[in-house]
Amino acid sequence: MYYVYLLKSKKNASLYIGYTKNIEERLKSHNNGVVGYTSKYKPWELIYYESFLSLEDAKRREKNLKYFGKTYGQLKSRIKNSLDKGKGAG
Repeated sequence: MYYVYLLKSKKNASLYIGYTKNIEERLKSHNNGVVGYTSKYKPWELIYYESFLSLEDAKRREKNLKYFGKTYGQLKSRIKNSLDKGKGAG
């Protein structure tokens, strides 16, 4: 199984999209500062993920979310309440 995931920084609410085969270990890597880009914004929390049997499908989905604003906007709209968590929303 492969996962495309969305993380939210507890430090400044930045969002990060990635893919992995082991989502729990990858989250630990982000929070331990192993991933260069995300190290300055840790700690991170997992907000959303999708699972795929195919690595190619996971890579395609990650690319679509990262590089196509409409796709990313649709996801953000769909998970609005999860993104707002911590801002006074339930």
